[in-house]
Amino acid sequence: METSELSQYTKPSKYIDSDHPEVVRFMETHTAGISDTKEKLIALYYAVRDGFRYDPYRLDFSEEAIKASHITSRNYGYCIEKSNLFTAAVRAMDVPARMGFAIVTNHIGTEKLEKILKTNKLVFHGYSEIYFNNRWIKVTPVFNKELCQKLDVEPLEFDGEHDAVFQEYSNKGGRFMEYLHDYGTFQDIPYQLMISELAKHYPHLIDEIIKHGGIAIN
Repeated sequence: METSELSQYTKPSKYIDSDHPEVVRFMETHTAGISDTKEKLIALYYAVRDGFRYDPYRLDFSEEAIKASHITSRNYGYCIEKSNLFTAAVRAMDVPARMGFAIVTNHIGTEKLEKILKTNKLVFHGYSEIYFNNRWIKVTPVFNKELCQKLDVEPLEFDGEHDAVFQEYSNKGGRFMEYLHDYGTFQDIPYQLMISELAKHYPHLIDEIIKHGGIAIN
């Protein structure tokens, strides 16, 4: 990929607000004392994966809430928020990064969520892609270590060189996660596409998604 094409993925955008002081502070805090770029990327991955508990029961899709800077004020987030913070922090290092989205099924530990969504399909699951060593690498810093241990799934590790996408199977051999559809990658979160897809797949939640900006799951 040409340098001119890559440059768009190092610039801040509306939702991937990599120039926000809190995002920059997050990046600097978790890469302090590390000189090697790969080791910085690894450090940021684990800072996001384990520093923010995965919580799919507090979903706020308002435009302000999905900004990368918004998650820095708390210790939890869902896939889009966590992947967005990682993407923004990587951009703050001046390393190209972008967001990707997919429809996935999650077969473990989602009974409560499935009752609300009326399906086991998780629409617009967010992940990150970073450009390092002349290739795009898929990275998903979503499921924190403690949650994986609770669900008897090996935590998803990242070595800075290879894709870290998802855990396909649990430790007992059961299927854990499966990708059904890939929306592709984007320079910023495609907000209108996201909202329209959520409304299409979860029509019974359309009021909460569109009018109130979130889904209240209690």
